[in-house]
Amino acid sequence: MDQIDPLDAIIGLEIHAQMNTRTKMFCGCSNDAYGVPPNTLICPICTGHPGTLPVPNREAIFKAIRMALALHCTVQEHCHFDRKHYFYPDLPLGFQISQYDFPLARSGVVQYDIIDHSGNATSSHECRIHRLHIENDAGKLTHRGTHTLCDFNRAGTPLMEIVTEPDLGSARHAVAFAQELRRMLIAAHASDADMFKGMMRFDASISLREKGSTVLNPRSEIKNLNSFKALEQALTYEEKRLRLVWEKEGGPLHHNITVGWLDDEGKTRLLRDKEEAADYRYFPEPDIPPMHFTRKDIQALQKDLPPPPREQKEALIKLGLTHSEARELIDEPQLRLRFDAIFKKTADAKRSSGIILTQLQGFLNAAEKNVADAPPLEHLLELVEHIDNGTVSANTGKEILQKMVETGKPPSAIIKSEGLENITDDRALEAIIQQAIAANPQAIDSLKKGKEAALGAIVGWVMKESKGKADPRKVSDLLKKILK
Repeated sequence: MDQIDPLDAIIGLEIHAQMNTRTKMFCGCSNDAYGVPPNTLICPICTGHPGTLPVPNREAIFKAIRMALALHCTVQEHCHFDRKHYFYPDLPLGFQISQYDFPLARSGVVQYDIIDHSGNATSSHECRIHRLHIENDAGKLTHRGTHTLCDFNRAGTPLMEIVTEPDLGSARHAVAFAQELRRMLIAAHASDADMFKGMMRFDASISLREKGSTVLNPRSEIKNLNSFKALEQALTYEEKRLRLVWEKEGGPLHHNITVGWLDDEGKTRLLRDKEEAADYRYFPEPDIPPMHFTRKDIQALQKDLPPPPREQKEALIKLGLTHSEARELIDEPQLRLRFDAIFKKTADAKRSSGIILTQLQGFLNAAEKNVADAPPLEHLLELVEHIDNGTVSANTGKEILQKMVETGKPPSAIIKSEGLENITDDRALEAIIQQAIAANPQAIDSLKKGKEAALGAIVGWVMKESKGKADPRKVSDLLKKILK
């Protein structure tokens, strides 16, 4: 039997990102449905009542344009909405308002890095963007035994669908690209991209072809992946499965298929043959006029774009942070917000990183809380002020931060209720230092002989005896003064 040539995996993604607008895409209902009781953020428009008319959300359209520009796409000066027909219980209109042959933007590119285990970039790659278009989301179905419950709170949520070219060659590359895209969504203020809340989801298409071939064979599309872990696992599994199919049948799939990822079982399940455009019976949305954008409109939005995440990361590294620290701040906007505020106050990047990434995150993890439960920014800045003006020591500051995370109280209340203020009276400090001198004769003798390392032992004794309420710098200065 002839040996089969090595096969390449060919992967493309469709990314659905919820835009962080105040209201839904075509009505005035709130766009923040997370944790809200079912069917309480609805109106006749988003539930598809007869005679209602959609009104496009201006903010959503501008956010989508900003994201398209961040992706280096060409924004189309003329585009329109279309009706995409399919029937499902969570789609109240019986169709989705989307875009087909005249999308908002085309032809972009994203550069992304492959990261090693130490957090450093090992190689740089790029993935082309085929198109970006706007659409509204469906509702949410909850299956309970033989019954299905439908919540329309999410129906009408404004989405961007970003479609890549089939430029990704492995599950690892697909995840690295998707992570970079999430950073770009956040940096452009187009989406919060909170995957825990379902604000970013993936459909992944994968096919195989012989190495060196340029043919695009029939593909398997994996639907509704809602985490980077699921994306990587589903693509890895499906690639192995397609290789077995190739071995068994001597070639690729005969036609496009759609599969679902079963997270609990770690495998895919065939859902149906892949739908084509004709199956959706697209036609222009008759209730929404075409949209027209001038070059001036687009340039104004371009001018307000913040630096891309890769540039922001490099700027943080130049401040002295590691690649891992910089990437962590870029990935989590709430941590970045707190870091920026403390850095602005202290002008010390490493100290700011230590407070946020080491201390704050460590205490949040220990309390089984996430960054949304972190102390408010003004409380963190107040704590830094107390440390810098000598009210409390840096070590006591850590203790206070831990209590802030656990209780939600401001630092001033914790300092007052637990008597954590530094000892500022020189006479009181000198009394403790005299005790330290008497209790540590060997260290004092070493210090007098010029061995500066002994100073730390004495200062440590004072800090322990004062229960962390002494300023170590002041203790050091007073000790040297006394010994002279």
